Amino acid sequence: MSPLTPLDGRRIRAAVIGTGAIARGSHLPALATLADEGETEVVAAVDIDAAAVEAFCAAGGVPHAYTDLDRMLREQRPDLVTICTPPTLHRDQSIAALRAGAWVWCEKPPVPTLADYAAVEAEEGAESGPYSSIVFQHRFGSGSRHVRRLLAEGALGRPLVVHCQTTWYRDTAYYSVPWRGRWATEGGGPAMGHGIHQMDLMLDLLGPWSEVRAMAGRLVHDVETEDVSTALVRFENGAMATIVNSVLSPDEVSRIRIDCERATVELTHLYGHSNANWHITPAADVPGDEADAWRDFGADVPSSHLEQLRELVASMRAGERPRGSGADGRTSLELVAALYKSAFTDVTVKAGEIGPGDPFHTAMHGDAPGWAPAAEVAVSAVSSENVASGEEVPA
Repeated sequence: MSPLTPLDGRRIRAAVIGTGAIARGSHLPALATLADEGETEVVAAVDIDAAAVEAFCAAGGVPHAYTDLDRMLREQRPDLVTICTPPTLHRDQSIAALRAGAWVWCEKPPVPTLADYAAVEAEEGAESGPYSSIVFQHRFGSGSRHVRRLLAEGALGRPLVVHCQTTWYRDTAYYSVPWRGRWATEGGGPAMGHGIHQMDLMLDLLGPWSEVRAMAGRLVHDVETEDVSTALVRFENGAMATIVNSVLSPDEVSRIRIDCERATVELTHLYGHSNANWHITPAADVPGDEADAWRDFGADVPSSHLEQLRELVASMRAGERPRGSGADGRTSLELVAALYKSAFTDVTVKAGEIGPGDPFHTAMHGDAPGWAPAAEVAVSAVSSENVASGEEVPA
């Protein structure tokens, strides 16, 4: 499968699916910036709420409003579709867009299960696209790029000890939204919908993991999923990590710390980072000029949807698989599934063991007693005005 029309240096025709908070606050502004630079044009938006999509289009200068995704794909033939709807809708919407020849940029969590992810992958083009990429914007920007290079080059020595922390706070009102806290509609708790960003960045910096041992609990909220989890992870390079994902923490912070042989690298932020959020502490025997070079992050480019979209557009023009797609996009979902399997079955889970036939491949709760819902909730169309997609802003 290949795009319906060659790009040939022209503007990329984009459509936004779901017109809720993440679409208004992140996707449309990023697309608008690239439109100002001559890269994109937003040709349509889709939402099941006619009033919502009309208002979105009027505010954003989008020419065509739809309540029917298939009709929009047929009539507008976009090159790129950005999906900003709740997780349970991502699979079918991604597949529909790929079959229409459009590349996909989908909010996280990507899909509720590894089986769903495999179904989306099966619809991608074999060589030059279209591809489906996941929004993991924390990988992008000058800070993560600089640290990734230092680690890849071995400048800091071997990574040894890692901490990955997403300790946020969500109150009872947050979970009063009907689809939150349910396996069928949200796909998981803070490991899936909140901490996946920091875990994805950790994996992007450190490479493949080999095994995980985890615990999860419902300590406060009356939900199907967990509201806190902890995990121990061993990486293929030998590094050992601790992970904490929580929605019970009034002092909110997102943090990654990597202790290497020659330096400690730490990122402390909340919903996005710039150069100032990164700190490198050299070991005592590191020459000052070398440490100064490590601390030179260059021009400050904050992590953002815009930076990921820039790279995605470049990949589209080159006909290359973008970061955050295929096996690269699946790795964080595999870690989440392994975390849940370990926590719910009290076993150590090895990388690659959750495949077809494993109950955790088709449901993140794995039908585990005490965690699987008594009856799966039927999912009807959900207005994207209820969208969180694992919000980047408090809700």
